[in-house]
Amino acid sequence: MHARTRVGLALLAATLSLAVTACGSDAKPAANPSIPGVDGGTAAPSASPSSSAPADADRPKITLPADDVLVFEGENTGDPKMDAVLRDNAEHIRAVDDAIARKDPKSAAVAFYTKDTALVDTSTWINDFIKDGKTVTGTVRHFARKVTFLKDGAAAVTYCADESKGFTKDVKTGKVDVTPATKNSYVFYNERLEQNDKGVWQTAKTISERGFQACQP
Repeated sequence: MHARTRVGLALLAATLSLAVTACGSDAKPAANPSIPGVDGGTAAPSASPSSSAPADADRPKITLPADDVLVFEGENTGDPKMDAVLRDNAEHIRAVDDAIARKDPKSAAVAFYTKDTALVDTSTWINDFIKDGKTVTGTVRHFARKVTFLKDGAAAVTYCADESKGFTKDVKTGKVDVTPATKNSYVFYNERLEQNDKGVWQTAKTISERGFQACQP
């Protein structure tokens, strides 16, 4: 199993049911109150981007090691508000890898893009990497990314991650734990994002399913 899956997801996946029919471009989270990101109602129409969105200069600088490559497909949907959600979702993921590389479980960048349950679980997960003397390496591709706006103002983001070329690495020896690609190399994510008073879409909750059929090639 590829150990890169984020945020204590095994625990979340065990306690929350996955409510999605597919991971393709027309996938949509089902209306189920037990799913983070879904309030049990219908999706709200997209609105114009918040005027309080932070300038790039206000955002934390995130620099990943050269051997840690994160690819995000479908960044430009043509809808400015959806694009803002997808951008902040990607920055959340990049911030986590950055914190692991810098051995910083209290990363300001992670806190900037994360809140609530996701922030607690993410900090614990980063600290586990540090305790184990591990970091991340390789390439992870994020695709089939979809945003659904909810009645309560939050956004549900679903996507797949191809971790077949993403691995863990021993910090001291530099040895990469290369594992063969299997169905479990492909992970489905369902995340709830909430916009704060600065206009940042913060990840609040995450669930996943490893080996999700629709995410596999």
